[in-house]
Amino acid sequence: MKKFLALILALVMSLSLVACGGGDTATEETTDDTATEETTGSALNVGVFYYNFADAYITTVRSAMDGLLEGAGITYNNYDGANNQATQLDQINTAITNGANLLVVNIVETSSPDAAQQACDAAKNAGIPIIFFNREVANEVVDSYENCAFVGTDAAEAGHMQGEMIGTYLLENYDAVDLNGDGTISYVLFKGQEGNAEAEYRTQYAVEDADALLTEAGKPALSFYDANNSSKYLVDTTGSWSSQAATDYMTTILASYSEASNNMIELVIANNDGMAEGAIAALQAAGYNTGDEGSTTIPVYGVDAMDSAVQKIQNGQMTGTVKQDAEGMANTILTLINNIGSGAALMDNTDSYNVDADCAKIRVPYAMVTA
Repeated sequence: MKKFLALILALVMSLSLVACGGGDTATEETTDDTATEETTGSALNVGVFYYNFADAYITTVRSAMDGLLEGAGITYNNYDGANNQATQLDQINTAITNGANLLVVNIVETSSPDAAQQACDAAKNAGIPIIFFNREVANEVVDSYENCAFVGTDAAEAGHMQGEMIGTYLLENYDAVDLNGDGTISYVLFKGQEGNAEAEYRTQYAVEDADALLTEAGKPALSFYDANNSSKYLVDTTGSWSSQAATDYMTTILASYSEASNNMIELVIANNDGMAEGAIAALQAAGYNTGDEGSTTIPVYGVDAMDSAVQKIQNGQMTGTVKQDAEGMANTILTLINNIGSGAALMDNTDSYNVDADCAKIRVPYAMVTA
């Protein structure tokens, strides 16, 4: 009996030691670096505010952002400003009240800095970072708060690239493009939105740079189709850069301007692919830009390099576009989000990016896309 009791006592002591050892191991596992990083990441509650879900390019950015945020395990909520600045500012304030601790904002109103400043002030008052993207905000807005940054593009670059593509193409195909043989190329330009930096620069440089190449080669400058339009562009009055606006404009134009009337539009310049595709829809309804062998194609240029636009270029229905890198923009924004999540400064880990020398602004490069 004594031997049996001694055996039982030894077994109990052995089990007690194992249990204590297991407790120590569990404590070490919950305090390692991985667990700490996961806790920090999960603490992020990001509000992502888009100026308009209906915008084709913004849709690609949103898709890329959603995938990256989900892949990183970051809590986020998307908001559709529906092209209404008052709505977006209400959404920002509501998100802050509901616990958002990082704002990513595609501002609606760009004709003045007021809206962006209000959004920035809301973030500053709440003590949370704010990242503006895509639609340019003024330097003074970004500089007004140390935890504010902007991720976008060099607005002028897309216009310069369009102008280079257009001028080069026309010099190589001048006689074919000049449908009425008057020695001058007649064009229409769809601007998108008044006061938007991207729209302003694209409108200016696409024509200026194309004209520079043409005149240097001894050709006349481009001629806007409507001599009575002193602005030399057509604007989407809703500010939505919409395909439908370009289709409506182009359908009306083609009712009066045609090969039969000897005054056909010979070139279409659009400040985004949505409007370019809208113009193509109207041209196709009139028998142009079908991509069929032997059919007449009016050169059409856009910006964004949407998949559908690139496909039209490959099909011979569109001539060129400028790639605005949606995935590159989303990845750059995620770098800044990860900085906040890890406790780093907002603009850390950006040495490899194109950062403005005088402001916390990162520029995602454009690229030309032609057949």
